[in-house]
Amino acid sequence: MNTTAAWFEDRIAAAVAPLLPGFGVEAVAEIDSTNTELMRRARAGRIEPVLLVAERQTAGRGRLGRAWQSAQQSDEKKAAASLTFSLGLPLAPRDWTGLSLAVGVSVAESLDPSGAAKVALKWPNDLWVNDRKLAGILIETAMPHAGRADAPAPPRYLVIGIGINIGPREADGMRTPPAWLRQWRPDATAPEVLAELAAPLVRSVQAFEAQSFAPFAERFAARDALRGREVQLSDGSVGLCEGVAWGGELQVRTADGLQLISSDEVSVRPRGMAFRGRP
Repeated sequence: MNTTAAWFEDRIAAAVAPLLPGFGVEAVAEIDSTNTELMRRARAGRIEPVLLVAERQTAGRGRLGRAWQSAQQSDEKKAAASLTFSLGLPLAPRDWTGLSLAVGVSVAESLDPSGAAKVALKWPNDLWVNDRKLAGILIETAMPHAGRADAPAPPRYLVIGIGINIGPREADGMRTPPAWLRQWRPDATAPEVLAELAAPLVRSVQAFEAQSFAPFAERFAARDALRGREVQLSDGSVGLCEGVAWGGELQVRTADGLQLISSDEVSVRPRGMAFRGRP
């Protein structure tokens, strides 16, 4: 099934290949999930660096098993109302903690370089505008087959899935309607946004591999959506968010003292915002 848009595959590959030799770009009209597909490939031993973009996902996934469905905007240009893609590459950082935050920083700075649109980062993996979700990030890793028994273990294969609302989306089941990029960039298209994001994202991931989260800490703090706000955790506890530590942990001061939260199994919302089952 052919894609309906030109995805600038050659342009993206030319920008990223000097950073990732052997890098390729694939665009498909429909798939179950770009993350699922790259994880399947990795488990089968295919660990080449690749960016896979889909115009439509039938079984897209977000964090904690939530659904992320791509959407089509029914206008005369058939412009995609969302951008859904996954970046896969082998990676061996010293510490994986904070990777989703570093990815969020990279995406936010590409979408809103001046900060005028007030794209904020909500720990650990969302981009918000005025407390409305603009984008989500799902990070997964696979351990490829080592080959010979005496061979050293290969690096993990990292898959970064990103979904961005380009145009307005249905808000059924959501207490708060999502944000979308065309609210401040009315002419934005999914292919153009992907071309803007790809090379900076790869550079950010490589910087994280070399230096962990520390180089991103202050940049995250500048866009932190939760800092200084009373938050509620999914276990019901409440506290004041004191930002993100240099290791990427969320700092929440509760009645029991300062808590450092690093588990991606914990959900956090500003107090008064309901937890919901769909991102």
